[in-house]
Amino acid sequence: MLERFHVPHDEAVHVDIDDMNATVKEIFLKMGMPDADADKAAEVLVYADIRGIESHGVSNMLRRYVESFGENGINPTPKPKIIREMPAAATLDGDGGHGLVIGPIAMEMAIGRAKTYGIGTITANNGRHFGAAAYHAAMAIPHGMIGVAMTTGGMQVLPVDGAKPMFGLNPIAIAVPTNSEAPFIFDASMSSVAGNKIALAKRLGVDVAPGWITGSDGVPIMEESPVPDEFFMLPSGGTREGGAHKGSSLGIWVEIMCSLIGASGAGPNRRGGAAHHFIAYNIEAFTDLEEFKSDMDIYMNEIKNTPPIPGKERVVYAGLPEHEEEIERRENGIPYHPEVIDWFRGITGELGIEWRLTND
Repeated sequence: MLERFHVPHDEAVHVDIDDMNATVKEIFLKMGMPDADADKAAEVLVYADIRGIESHGVSNMLRRYVESFGENGINPTPKPKIIREMPAAATLDGDGGHGLVIGPIAMEMAIGRAKTYGIGTITANNGRHFGAAAYHAAMAIPHGMIGVAMTTGGMQVLPVDGAKPMFGLNPIAIAVPTNSEAPFIFDASMSSVAGNKIALAKRLGVDVAPGWITGSDGVPIMEESPVPDEFFMLPSGGTREGGAHKGSSLGIWVEIMCSLIGASGAGPNRRGGAAHHFIAYNIEAFTDLEEFKSDMDIYMNEIKNTPPIPGKERVVYAGLPEHEEEIERRENGIPYHPEVIDWFRGITGELGIEWRLTND
């Protein structure tokens, strides 16, 4: 279904990962970020492109970040601080800092608490967009932990049968370690599709699928169609008949766990920018880590070997296609649409940054 968002092979411009990382870091440095923060922000952002999550990579997000810095919407030198805590939990004030920096700080805090208490959880308020939720959840994997990350997105999603947005795109990511199989890494918005994929659809000139969006009146659009000028997002499931009451309820739960529990309001009453929530589960607190990872290998392998239905080649689990995409892109570079390369050419020229993305 999401193949429509891939750049056509005959148009794609392949860019070396290290060159893209270096360019993105330099852009963040020009925005006034300290070296270490710019380095981390570039890593988080390019991670999405390496894994084939173009909706949250440089194509869509970097230009928005540059605009936000220019409008003083992101604090380039934040001083995050704990404003409330108990041993295994805390609320962090992100001081308006970039979510690509504050998110990893908060997740590290959750991991540190989980090492001592078996579980650690952090809510971060007064934040900004934190990129692909999968990055933050996956930070727990090298520590032998299960990671969970979620965040409030733009206020674009209608509750089931509603005509006014009441929650954001609100992705949830879950990352579970394995031994030899690709880790299980689930990352999905609680909207019918990630909002940035609508931006990609506009860029690539492709239609959106039935049940993804509504017209300006809130009525679901149930046929393939171009993106209208005014629209709202539907919750995951699209309509009640498709299970949208589940996506809607989870989207509302993310509002509660990220924003409301962090004293930042919720829904139309949100205050202070984006809010995030992170959880780390120390597997050793529940069972033997190596036995758990071995059992995960068995389970993931069984899922891969599930007989597919007629017309389908195979069965996959969350994280496997991205793992395979990462292997391919690390070898052959990241494919970008020419329009994205043109944007980079313009911004690097404007900021006086060395051009390294193509050989011309």
